[in-house]
Amino acid sequence: MSSPKIIAMVGMAGAGKTEASRVMEQHGYSRIRFGDVTDEEVKRRGLPLSEANERSVREALRQELGMAAYAKLNLARIDAALEKGLAVIDGMYSWEEYLFLKERYGDKLAVAAVWASPGTRAKRLSTRAVRPLTREETFSRDKAEIEKVSKAGPIAVADYIILNEGGIGELKAQVEQLIHQLENMDC
Repeated sequence: MSSPKIIAMVGMAGAGKTEASRVMEQHGYSRIRFGDVTDEEVKRRGLPLSEANERSVREALRQELGMAAYAKLNLARIDAALEKGLAVIDGMYSWEEYLFLKERYGDKLAVAAVWASPGTRAKRLSTRAVRPLTREETFSRDKAEIEKVSKAGPIAVADYIILNEGGIGELKAQVEQLIHQLENMDC
């Protein structure tokens, strides 16, 4: 069995997807952040970056292009990354995105779920420098992403699980262990 070429990081807001993706990037993976599409569209519309504007844009893009919108909008970035080598997707969300990418890439795609408890995530999100969220906003975002974005599906079928209740050092060690496991699949 050969190692997957694309690792899609999934998890709820504040779980540590971006930090885990950055560790993989430091180990040679090209990082594709699905949320860049949202940020670019919010700016294109002349709106300030905020949770409400980002949610509105995410929902509008999915309404216009379907629930696999972000996978479709990032195909060129994923394909370009694969031409260079390995890729990590920072923040695949919906079940439909998963199905779309799995159909296109097959066994080249694997999913790694980063999990942290709601309390841990709310604490992290309240103190982050960019787009901090209150506990209520965190719960509201969780609810919307589970109910409207089918975010739970990719987490449930993840090939790998990273438990992130500790600090950044523990997360880094777990991601490096995953990378080592993936590298040894080709041996």
